[in-house]
Amino acid sequence: MKYLLEARDVSVHYGEIAALTGLSLQVSPGEAVALVGANGAGKTTLIKAIIGLLRLKRGELLFDGQDVRAVTAHRRARMGIGYSPEGRRVFPGLSVRENLEVASFAATSQTRRLIDQMYAIFPALKETRKASLGWTLSGGQQQMLAVCRALMSQPRLLLLDEPSLGLSPKLTDEVLWRIPEIAKTGTAIILAEQNLTKALEVTDRAYVLRVGSIVLEGPSGDLGSNPSVRNSFLGGLPRG
Repeated sequence: MKYLLEARDVSVHYGEIAALTGLSLQVSPGEAVALVGANGAGKTTLIKAIIGLLRLKRGELLFDGQDVRAVTAHRRARMGIGYSPEGRRVFPGLSVRENLEVASFAATSQTRRLIDQMYAIFPALKETRKASLGWTLSGGQQQMLAVCRALMSQPRLLLLDEPSLGLSPKLTDEVLWRIPEIAKTGTAIILAEQNLTKALEVTDRAYVLRVGSIVLEGPSGDLGSNPSVRNSFLGGLPRG
């Protein structure tokens, strides 16, 4: 089976401190995969290594069969890796539509079509598309916009880093429940998320991280009923 993304025995260090150690995972086209674990488990570090913001200490990283370790972050984006970082990071002085336009690699006519697709995914953004500047949007609207900005590059792989952070339960549902819909279009998704229950509800498979290593993996539905997953969040070693 040909995977869209493969990480093989990946290690990442911050100076002398190991943040990821011997980590391996695979993601297939159109698959939604969760990275779950407590704060500091290594989820964001792995996301940043995949997009090219952090160098690997050891291991291999393959995208569509190509070794991308020497490929810069902006070239990885052009290859089809989209990234919605933790903290939303929209342009505060631009309108919703302008935020989407500057994120597009496409020609003007195609950009208009893509923007309409974004409004179909998150209808709440359409209501504010012209008048509202980025800084006036609610936290939930900013997160929706951040996800749509990443989708404007038409990625084959979308990296979502903690999209529910700081959102109410209702807004968390509104953002995360779009993930299966996006995956159905053929875009693979890696969701780094502390909200264990929600992450497992909207993904096909999951990897449980603890202190920079994968301690459990499998279908999301199976992991949701596995008490070892909860133990990992609490710092205990998985049993069985």
